[in-house]
Amino acid sequence: MTWGLFGLAALAVIAVIVVPAVTGAQRYTILGASMEPTIPVGSLVVVRPRSIDDVPVGSVVTFQLESGKPTVATHRVVGTGVEDGARLLVTKGDANATADLEPVREEQLRGVVTYSIPLLGWMNVMISGEMRMRFVPVAGGALLLYAAWMFVSAWRDRARRLPAEPAESSAQPQDSAVAS
Repeated sequence: MTWGLFGLAALAVIAVIVVPAVTGAQRYTILGASMEPTIPVGSLVVVRPRSIDDVPVGSVVTFQLESGKPTVATHRVVGTGVEDGARLLVTKGDANATADLEPVREEQLRGVVTYSIPLLGWMNVMISGEMRMRFVPVAGGALLLYAAWMFVSAWRDRARRLPAEPAESSAQPQDSAVAS
């Protein structure tokens, strides 16, 4: 049970911190219900940057609602268009009845959703900025200390359960002589 929890925590750290850092991806938290049931509220999505020309219809993308503004949305690409020679993406939330009013332009596109993890986004919201910089090493250190404690406890319990080695007998073995 303990190993399972430790393994689960390690997988979460890899999925939330290591993979995005290695792949250049960003993490976002889904705060609205427009993508349910595919991506529920509170999910953490990992988004890899991609050129607008490399985004096929059916992909789930994260984009700025207004160019240059920090507010983003995550919706599915349901079509494409061209305006002044530039490709545009027509998007729609899976739970929405109609497509978004404004198409997504290249400069608004943050990337394509690589994967999502339900409920983990709430932790991303609670632990952000400077608090994350403190929390991650503390949580990692706590997990390592817990793992070390479990190893020592298991070793100690195993040592107690092993039977004591029998004492060496003081009697000397006798060679049996065979008469020829």
